[in-house]
Amino acid sequence: MEAKRKKNSNPFDFLSEEIIFNILDHLNNDPFARKSFSLTCRNFYSIESRHRKILKPLCAETLSRTSARYPFITQLDLSLCPRANDDALSIVSSSSWKLTLRSINLSRSRLFTKVGLSSLTVNCRFLTEIDLSNGTEMGDAAAAAIAEAKNLERLWLARCKLITDLGIGRIAACCRKLKLLCLKWCIRVTDLGVELVALKCQEIRTLDLSYLPITEKCLPPVVKLQYLEDLVLEGCHGIDDDGLASVEYSCKSLKALNLSKCQNISHVGLSSLIKGADYLQQLILAYSFWVSADLSKCLHNFPMLQSIKFEDCPVARSGIKAIGNWHGSLKELSLSKCSGVTDEELSFVVQSHKELRKLDITCCRKITYASINSITKTCTSLTSLRMECCKLVSWEAFVLIGQQCQYLEELDITENEVNDEGLKSISRCSKLSSLKLGICSNITDEGLKHVGSTCSMLKELDLYRFVTFHLSA
Repeated sequence: MEAKRKKNSNPFDFLSEEIIFNILDHLNNDPFARKSFSLTCRNFYSIESRHRKILKPLCAETLSRTSARYPFITQLDLSLCPRANDDALSIVSSSSWKLTLRSINLSRSRLFTKVGLSSLTVNCRFLTEIDLSNGTEMGDAAAAAIAEAKNLERLWLARCKLITDLGIGRIAACCRKLKLLCLKWCIRVTDLGVELVALKCQEIRTLDLSYLPITEKCLPPVVKLQYLEDLVLEGCHGIDDDGLASVEYSCKSLKALNLSKCQNISHVGLSSLIKGADYLQQLILAYSFWVSADLSKCLHNFPMLQSIKFEDCPVARSGIKAIGNWHGSLKELSLSKCSGVTDEELSFVVQSHKELRKLDITCCRKITYASINSITKTCTSLTSLRMECCKLVSWEAFVLIGQQCQYLEELDITENEVNDEGLKSISRCSKLSSLKLGICSNITDEGLKHVGSTCSMLKELDLYRFVTFHLSA
């Protein structure tokens, strides 16, 4: 009998829970595999429930049942639950999750009030991350409820347009551990609110002040933040060159700066803001800056600079040439929609920055085969190439991409002249996970067959507006 029992026993019964947890870790990206695993036997069903830490329910009505099924959730994403109300937050704060929950996303929920929010922040005392973006009905009373989360480290309040300096001041005074704060489109927050944040939350690493009605008056305490690494000032029209010139301090820890759509800031103000920022790695200057020699020269002495985005910016020939003469080697460059980019300038830049990993030349309508020839010869380590609507590039150029850029993971050639021969060559890029071929009228089933047979890692395929596309049986 003993021998028969051993013969019929489940070999997985001899595995420790730790080993099974490691198996489940490898199934995290496949929800169907996890479900199949849990339905294998009662033991696996029980172990999977204890292992799951992340939950993204489809509706708030299931929270009572799922809180019992998965008692150790640390990250709860309710972005698919627009009807999550105070009752739903009450379930969260009264279940076993009140001791385990670290992160909650309520960015698409509209029906909860300050009562439910207060219940959440008071009872889930280990919360470190809350996303309340798009809370257009939340005001200072809701901000007071948020302030109860004393251990909060990351907070998103994008488009919470009723919150004022009073509410932000309350959060700043109580949530001293904040490392990330997003106030994008909080249009009632002024210089006073930003100053309070900078003075009270000394551990801030990331600060998003996009589209706030602020001026340079709030910047001195901001740039004094000892650990600030990422500052977003997109669309802050109240800040100008003269104001930035008056800022006496520099943010030495700054690594990323976004000044997109800051129409009153030129290279003069930029130079004032980034002086002393020796560790600057990323700069976004979209939709407002003139890419001139003066702008390029003010960035010349930042050897750590790896990523720069000039989206929809007019480009002077001298400016693009100066970029090619920088001391450092860029890893990412965006010239998307930049008027004035030609073969000569683009070829010069890529020959100077051979270590480029990401290049965006979307809607650079003047470039031709010559540019792609230079790119593929010099930037052979590219992982991302976006070149939508470059209609002067001939189909032969796409053959070069497949021959030279074997590490490509993302390729956007929407509305181009690529044909089946080009696709056949591109199919050699076996690491591709995203391929966009919208409005490419010269390709057929034959070209797509090559992609389908060799690009096994492909997750995204865009065939938008294919008028000649017909799947073979």
